[in-house]
Amino acid sequence: MVKQANVQISPWRFRIVVGGLLLLAFLLAWRTLTLQVLDVDRGYQFLQGQGNARTNRTEVIPAHRGIISDRNGEPLAVSTPVASIWANPQELQNAKGDWAKLAGALDMSTSELSRRVERYRESQFMYLRRHVAPAAAQALMQMKIPGVYLQREYRRFYPAGEVTAHILGFTDVDDRGQEGLELTYDEWLNGTPGRKRVLKDLYGNIIREIDAGEAASPGKDVQLSIDLRLQYLAYRELKAAINRTGAKAGSVVIIDSETGEVLALVNQPSFNPNNRSQLSPDALRNRAVIDMFEPGSTVKPLTMVAALESGKYQPDTQINTNPGYIKVGPKVLEDHRNYGVITVAEVLKKSSQVGTTKIALSLDEHDVWGVFDRFGLGRTTSSGFPGESNGMLPNRPNWRAIERATFAFGYGITTTNLQLAQAYSVFANRGVFQQVTMLKRTEKATQQQVISAKIARQIVDMLEEVTELGGTATRAQVDAYRIAGKTGTSHKAVAGGYAEDRYFSIFAGVAPASNPRIVAVVTIDEPKGDYFGGLVAAPVFSKVVSDALRLLNIAPDNIEAAEPKPKIKTKGDAAA
Repeated sequence: MVKQANVQISPWRFRIVVGGLLLLAFLLAWRTLTLQVLDVDRGYQFLQGQGNARTNRTEVIPAHRGIISDRNGEPLAVSTPVASIWANPQELQNAKGDWAKLAGALDMSTSELSRRVERYRESQFMYLRRHVAPAAAQALMQMKIPGVYLQREYRRFYPAGEVTAHILGFTDVDDRGQEGLELTYDEWLNGTPGRKRVLKDLYGNIIREIDAGEAASPGKDVQLSIDLRLQYLAYRELKAAINRTGAKAGSVVIIDSETGEVLALVNQPSFNPNNRSQLSPDALRNRAVIDMFEPGSTVKPLTMVAALESGKYQPDTQINTNPGYIKVGPKVLEDHRNYGVITVAEVLKKSSQVGTTKIALSLDEHDVWGVFDRFGLGRTTSSGFPGESNGMLPNRPNWRAIERATFAFGYGITTTNLQLAQAYSVFANRGVFQQVTMLKRTEKATQQQVISAKIARQIVDMLEEVTELGGTATRAQVDAYRIAGKTGTSHKAVAGGYAEDRYFSIFAGVAPASNPRIVAVVTIDEPKGDYFGGLVAAPVFSKVVSDALRLLNIAPDNIEAAEPKPKIKTKGDAAA
């Protein structure tokens, strides 16, 4: 049997081995501490954040805006689901080999993508493309490019396009109201996003939900007073008139006289809110509530109210307009021709400047101003439209004679299309004033009797004569219905006075005259060629109101007429 030798280990070698083992144990413990406990560079907080970023996330649940609908429930503005593509630039920098493919899918150049990544290199978030169609977004996500993620959002869509653009306005890329009623009722329409915790994989796909979290709360709906059918027909007729006359712009407003609800409000030019790439400031203007103009002869009926209230005049009171002109101070005011001795009703029918001036100068100027004020001129209609104009109703302590005269036939004051329509609703509503509204009314509005029902009826009867043979608005007639209204033709104000060849052509009226249900006002800005209200604006009124009366099932009140009243081409009322 061989006896084993007793091997001696050198003490220094033993110490080295033991020391090495202890050092390894210490390093392992230290690394464990830095990864799990100590907050050092790229320590536990960094690793936890990176892990959560790839797996455990709080997902925002987008909330859609409320639906805007017309009075019959037809949707005017809805929110459709879309996707937005975003990226973590710090992760995307490590996937440069996929940049060309990503740029092509986003319809941008590789150099542009490179610049954007460089700009946000210190950030962990940047948008690559907002509001992408879901199918296109899904196709991009299937490329599985590291650092590229998808976010669900909503985008506003307007089914009627440019027809309702000025009423609704639009939202921005973050779905916040920017114009029109979208801006006015933004807080009401805007929803509250929800949140939930989810597990995601490396490519941002949701693996499972951790908890339901807080549900999204959609925005509240808004129902307008607008009737989309009337909106379409008014828009069609106005656009055709603008093209036919070569006018610069125009507006049409239709109001339910009984409730004060705006049934239609259209402007030209307009714009497509679904595609605003070529949007111009001129098309953006809601002219019916923003643009102010001198209403001209359309406010003569208000002067006649003051005349009837004074007790000095009745509709059959005679006025001598000979010799067809009148001198007021240094200025001469003329009629289109010498009408001789005519009644107060015929002053309106012929739109006589001489007759109106004589009546106005015989009245207390403050009484005339008071009527205009009672009819709501010079202040907003409180319709809710952003930027609505007040108009201007001057009130002087001392009026010169020429100021009293021109004020009486619509110069020296300004109004908007919607204000004028609201004023005419007083005649239609038997002397009762109520503010207009863009929302469907569910209860009766506050009303105020501003003139007697008798005088309101007398004015409507006088305005009906304006549309009959010998009046200035025969082209406003509607077959089987009695129409009452007034033409207006005003020179446009320019620096230093009035333009000689630029006009506003206006017609304001009510129908049917026997029991008015609707009020409509048409304004045409700078028509080429014929410019009198009776020739330019009145035919638009006729077409719009004709369709509106039938769509609203309002019974005819002139069925005894065997033949339609002749629409004779007249010169309308001349500008004062």
